[in-house]
Amino acid sequence: MSPNGSRGVVLFIESNTSGTGRLFVHTTRGMGYRPILVTARPAKYAFLQQEGAPEVIETPTGDEEALHALISERFAGGAEVAGITSSSEYFIATAAALAKRFGLAGPDAESVRGARDKSRQREVLAAAGLPAPAFRVVVSAGQAVAAAEEIGFPVVVKPVGGSGSVGVRACAGADEVREHAASLFVPGDGEAPRALVESLIPGDEFSVEVFSGRVIGITRKHLGQPPFFVEAGHDYPAAVPDDVAAALTDTVTRGTALLGLGWGPLHWELRMNGGLAYPIEVNPRLAGGFIPELVRHAQGIDLIRETLRLVVGRTPGLAAMRQGHASIRFLFAPREGRLLEVQGRGAALGQTHVEDVTLYRKAGDALTIEGDFRDRIGHVLAYAERAETAAAAAERARDTVRIVVAGPEDGAEPGAGEPLAVAGGVA
Repeated sequence: MSPNGSRGVVLFIESNTSGTGRLFVHTTRGMGYRPILVTARPAKYAFLQQEGAPEVIETPTGDEEALHALISERFAGGAEVAGITSSSEYFIATAAALAKRFGLAGPDAESVRGARDKSRQREVLAAAGLPAPAFRVVVSAGQAVAAAEEIGFPVVVKPVGGSGSVGVRACAGADEVREHAASLFVPGDGEAPRALVESLIPGDEFSVEVFSGRVIGITRKHLGQPPFFVEAGHDYPAAVPDDVAAALTDTVTRGTALLGLGWGPLHWELRMNGGLAYPIEVNPRLAGGFIPELVRHAQGIDLIRETLRLVVGRTPGLAAMRQGHASIRFLFAPREGRLLEVQGRGAALGQTHVEDVTLYRKAGDALTIEGDFRDRIGHVLAYAERAETAAAAAERARDTVRIVVAGPEDGAEPGAGEPLAVAGGVA
């Protein structure tokens, strides 16, 4: 027990800016540990303004040696630290390397670092004979166009190390490839940027949630409008035929071993085509998009809590407590502009099977359309014993909520200047 009465400190090297980032902090404290966020930019975390926010150490987080020295100095050579982790994909490898240096539990840092490179994922899985799209690694817009023409349109162009669908776009022709690839090759201070050009695999999209090599469940994913891949909703566990479940499970189980990712949570994304499960990408972390909350509602497995148990060296419990179904649908602005109000939240929350209606933005916020996870401004979540009941309840609640946005030119009040746009039900 540390001097302040907690079981010790859990350090988060950066975090998700919302969603699981906040839940990790809340759960850490509930387990009797003291959460501390180590970040270079506290201002990007809205949950730090909320009650129960963690302590913060503001420091650059790009230098592992400097972080090791800081932790050693501030926490009695690391003796007060019970665990080091991150809920940000960009810092999972750094957290893993630091955990190892202090003799703490964590995944293999090199395996995590390798898996975060989507080109290496492709190479390892394809070499072992797993289903794979045709792909090329490119370092310029010209190379991207040549690769796309060789593979054949349509193609997907994306950065090798991104997250949250940032920079991911389907391209139907050479001009689209050239324009989008050019936006990815912006010189920076680090390694020269690389991108993947790969064939677009048609078919239903799923994710498979894995924990220490064990498949927890399959999630059906609902995507927004092309050419982007914004996740508009999830159903968990997915109601799929046995052959589909078997194909997804087999690919994920083999791929997890090939990539050396047998410790802790993994989030695989795949598409079914011709009876084969094609890996789209694997993320060496818990799923985003509130999928851990769907698992908790549907099965009673708290993946955030069980991840933290691993982080502090305890044995996780992964037995399902129930067999229900949960669905989430995200809320989007109808266009860019200023958020005036959100109507119908209470009515949506009062509907049968609806468990949660949450907004990520407030009135007055400027809303932009980026074509990735940042476009989501809230969600509704429903739980029921049957999959179709949960999905229908989530969609009904989503359609009850109305997002009212003023035009961007003059920030007009209702009835003046640029007309309003409304998403959801009829205004």
